[in-house]
Amino acid sequence: MPNPDLGFVHRFEPGRAPVRPLLLLHGTGGDETDLLPLGRMVAPGAALLSPRGPVLENGMPRFFRRLSEGVFDAADVRRRAADLAGFVAAARARYGLPAPLALGFSNGANIAAAVMLLHPEALVGAVLLRAMMPLSDPAPADLSGRPVLMLSGAADPIVPGDNAAGLAALLAAAGARVEHAVLPGGHGLSQADVTRIEAWMTREAPLP
Repeated sequence: MPNPDLGFVHRFEPGRAPVRPLLLLHGTGGDETDLLPLGRMVAPGAALLSPRGPVLENGMPRFFRRLSEGVFDAADVRRRAADLAGFVAAARARYGLPAPLALGFSNGANIAAAVMLLHPEALVGAVLLRAMMPLSDPAPADLSGRPVLMLSGAADPIVPGDNAAGLAALLAAAGARVEHAVLPGGHGLSQADVTRIEAWMTREAPLP
């Protein structure tokens, strides 16, 4: 059952393996159940923390407001990133979790990137699927050594290639260890994404 506590409706699945918990962040129109199957697939036995985006756009949940396709409400991005970082801290205390890796798709990947840039203490790394730049002028962040996997679509009609490349460069300039791959296909996910995430998780998700 969804849990409305801690400020976000969310699902939590306890972990059964010594791997990093995953913070699962869905895309526009999704909910707290959307990425659970992917999380179980790419990180078997990991604790899964999956909140529902609190913003509604024509009835579809999102993690922050946008003004139009690809144009984000910067003030709302900052507010919602702070809210999500607070939720992560509260959930860690409630469930006894180490800092999680974010796994976000589309709007969920964008809020994950915003949290890393604005509240770097909240996450130890991220998998950003079909992400784009969440803010045009973020303050410098210290992401030294944080692992980030970015997977973009070569024919993505929503995320311009130079925008995704700019986000990868921004995270790398902040010190993150960024692996950015452009895969065949569009905005949707494919088996190629799953294969790349699984290999990356094997290297980066085990707890020290």
